[in-house]
Amino acid sequence: MYIFLCEDSIDGIFTGVYDAWASRYGHGNISLTTCPPDNYSLFDEYVTVQTDYEKSEKVARTLRSRLGEDTYTEICQAASSTEEHSRKKAMNKGEAIYRTIVLALALKDGSKVLNYLGEPYVNRVFHLSRSTGNEAHHLLGFLRFQELENGILFARIHPRNHVLPFLGEHFSDRLPQENFMIYDASHSQAALHPKGKGFFLTDTGELDEKMLHRYSPEETEYQKLWCRFFDSIAVEARINPKLQNQNILKRFQQDVIEFQRPRRI
Repeated sequence: MYIFLCEDSIDGIFTGVYDAWASRYGHGNISLTTCPPDNYSLFDEYVTVQTDYEKSEKVARTLRSRLGEDTYTEICQAASSTEEHSRKKAMNKGEAIYRTIVLALALKDGSKVLNYLGEPYVNRVFHLSRSTGNEAHHLLGFLRFQELENGILFARIHPRNHVLPFLGEHFSDRLPQENFMIYDASHSQAALHPKGKGFFLTDTGELDEKMLHRYSPEETEYQKLWCRFFDSIAVEARINPKLQNQNILKRFQQDVIEFQRPRRI
């Protein structure tokens, strides 16, 4: 068995798919993984995949063309899931995606590949995609932009999955003439969008945290007004923290202004 070891990212997995397919070892003799094994097998050959954005883009173009935009997005969402780390006994994410792509390209209508839930690898891709998609959808409703003193719109999030590509695309379409930054504090990444251009992802290892708390005067005033409104409409007898935690998860509350100050009891 030839085991291709690739980076745990969309580009890493797509590069692995490209190299595995181009190897011509035969799909039955290939396995793709994003997790190096604890114990290497004596009878398997391991191939380290170096992430190549040109190869990744070729795979992406093929998937868009053959499977359609919706199915392509589902596969990207599955590749962006971090559920791998909490379900070690489940089928490896890279393997599930590779097998699903092989099946999809063999079907007459590859766009329907995720209907084949009886196949364990398709079922795995479906659930991984749903995990990322649900979180991204949730954040679209709760993500809050704040205006910094330099005029940039800034939002901080703490997601479990790598949702930045999907949030960046969404807000680039809706705020094309704004300079904005979405900071993923969980994975030390940011989506940056210059006015009138497309967004891009970058690491934030050298990010100046102090700068992110220097708001414009208008932003500071609006935050005060919003918190005052939030308090004024609250009915003390009906304050229900348990219900609040059900409606907006605690890990999202740290990024919402009305939860970042002493609450009325």
